[in-house]
Amino acid sequence: MRSIGEMSRDSGLGVSALRFYDRTGVLVPARVDPVSGYRWYGRTQLAEARLLARLRRAGMSLADVRLVLAGWSGADDDLVRELLQAHLRRLERDLSDARAEFSTLQEQLARKENPLAPRPTTTARLTASAPELAAALDAVRFAVSADPELPMLGGVLFDADDQALRVVATDRYRMAVAYAGAGGHDGPAVRVIVPAPLADAMRALLGGEDSARLSVDGDRVTLETEDGQTAGRRLEHDFPDYRRLVQLPAGRRAFVDTAVFRKAVEDGPVREGDVRDQDGASCDLTVLKVSDDGAVVVCDDGDDDADQVALNRAFLLDALAAGDRDRLILEFGVPTAPVAIRRPDDEESFSLLMPVRLEH
Repeated sequence: MRSIGEMSRDSGLGVSALRFYDRTGVLVPARVDPVSGYRWYGRTQLAEARLLARLRRAGMSLADVRLVLAGWSGADDDLVRELLQAHLRRLERDLSDARAEFSTLQEQLARKENPLAPRPTTTARLTASAPELAAALDAVRFAVSADPELPMLGGVLFDADDQALRVVATDRYRMAVAYAGAGGHDGPAVRVIVPAPLADAMRALLGGEDSARLSVDGDRVTLETEDGQTAGRRLEHDFPDYRRLVQLPAGRRAFVDTAVFRKAVEDGPVREGDVRDQDGASCDLTVLKVSDDGAVVVCDDGDDDADQVALNRAFLLDALAAGDRDRLILEFGVPTAPVAIRRPDDEESFSLLMPVRLEH
């Protein structure tokens, strides 16, 4: 007999997934301890679990998975073969439809862009508080993308006008926005993407208490402080419209003591998710909910409350550190909406974390 932990390790299915498949009758343990409720699996069930994991990775619906498992354990190979072929045809049809849609989008983009038109040259200068700009870069740096296929996300957006300087970063799964007061603005409003290495070099110069001077001349971005100067080329891409992305419906807010909450997340239960990091490893999930008294609770593995929200634990810890306050505000919407982490004294600087959908 295999314990549920051993079954998870050997099959590639998470413990929470195995519990889900038990509750739905897809893969029922051979024995359940009547006192502890602990699940035990028989020798032959490992092959079924591995088959189940493979079918789910291939995107097969739960209803068809049930039929495949039933046919696999019996003698009805024809049924299994037909189900697999039918699913493959659906995948091929969906892929063909997706290719057609993307082809249309590429044509629309080609018509939208005019490759013969020169890129407009922009010249602008502004002055910002060095400590505020340093804090803003610290607040967003964790969210910069490292995906080489999305170069437009591989830097920090500097969005400056005559009133403020906002810095923004996103890797699609999280977004951070921070504000730094700016003055002495000379020239038009600018939106430039500063590549991550240049942003890091800028941060290294922002150790003093004086002002920092930022200038944009065409494709070149320069930062000057009392400690020196650094410059480099902007990324020749367009950044997503972050203002649209942060327009979220009002959610339920809860204050947390950052140190206490961070400790609860670090030591609390985790669930294994289907989401993979850049190295292909499965990401641990922290599941949260807001209790009736307004406290943020790290949910136990057996807690299946409908209002709970699952977040990538590493991303959540990064966002808490970037918040850089003793107390923070967590704002929850529906379980599929991004979770906002805000500073009580500066709500224009915040992080958004995309939730991870739980199978149940």
